[in-house]
Amino acid sequence: MPPFQIIGEDRPGRWLVTCDHATNRVPADVGGGSLGIAAEDMERHIAYDIGAAGLARALAERLDSPAILSDFSRLVIDPNRGEDDPTLVMKLYDGTIIPANRHVDAAEVTRRMETLYRPYHAAYARLAARRPDTVILAIHSFTPCLKGRPPRPWQVGVLYSHLDERLSRPLIARLGAEPDLCVGDNEPYSGHLPGDAIDRHALRHGRLNTLVELRNDLIGTDAEQAAWADRLAPILAGALAAL
Repeated sequence: MPPFQIIGEDRPGRWLVTCDHATNRVPADVGGGSLGIAAEDMERHIAYDIGAAGLARALAERLDSPAILSDFSRLVIDPNRGEDDPTLVMKLYDGTIIPANRHVDAAEVTRRMETLYRPYHAAYARLAARRPDTVILAIHSFTPCLKGRPPRPWQVGVLYSHLDERLSRPLIARLGAEPDLCVGDNEPYSGHLPGDAIDRHALRHGRLNTLVELRNDLIGTDAEQAAWADRLAPILAGALAAL
């Protein structure tokens, strides 16, 4: 079984909707299917992007475009990090120690790369190359508040690299025109991380791209995900059409 899910590969739209942190699944060959942390921690944002998978599927449907979703927890290995990034396999995240990762060695990191990370990125690369004008839309979610930090006010954030702001700038403008939205411009964190998925599949190939983050308390249910997809799809299409 591949460590990813592809939806609507034959859809004609030019978007490629991606969800790097779609699930909290731990494969059986990693700690017997457990990272050694409490079940409630595996349901937190540290293990996956809550609500992002459903939103990504709904957006891909509305944009008539394919989607690719990871099928392993970001705590096993993070597909939105470069292979040499020190946070590729996290040992501590938002106050939680990850026992199965505390003493992980280079051989185990390489094994996880070969069985999970690299197959995901190979499929991602193939989908991105299916047409010359692919636009990458990365869907993520963020927690309303990290431990010991102030609450995050944004409902939605648009993240991008200074190397390519072409799509993100008009998208931020259109979202900012919505009177009920607090929109993060490269918030709640910077959108450029060398070696991450956007860098690897968009920036290095000159592909239009943007990364949209929803606050996860707003997309916890199927109905909320569908409502946000209904709202975001025409805004995204409008921002692209305006270029």
